[in-house]
Amino acid sequence: MDISKPQILILVTSDPRSGHRPSEAVRIAAGVGAWKKADVRIYLRGPAILAAGEWVDELVGEDDFTRYLPIAVNAESPVLAQEGASELAGLGESPVPIRAIDDAELARLCGRATYILRF
Repeated sequence: MDISKPQILILVTSDPRSGHRPSEAVRIAAGVGAWKKADVRIYLRGPAILAAGEWVDELVGEDDFTRYLPIAVNAESPVLAQEGASELAGLGESPVPIRAIDDAELARLCGRATYILRF
């Protein structure tokens, strides 16, 4: 991460099986990140982790996950996910890199973030 740029942390906790908020978060992350004027990180917690899975065809806004999630993340800035979440086990072959982090690391990221958006 470039510390001279604003740091944006997008926290996604809502369930993509029942609402559009996770897909909107991914779309926003891809759009803002494309400008290269801010470093954008996506953190998925609980059922939101399903958005990074191999099978997203039954999620609300499935097209946003397949189209925009790969744009929003990369090997240097993977999707961050809740360590120990049961949803991690059922992801299959994720199309994007994922790094599980504990709550202490999430707190550090929040402390360094210029902006935090929660979906």
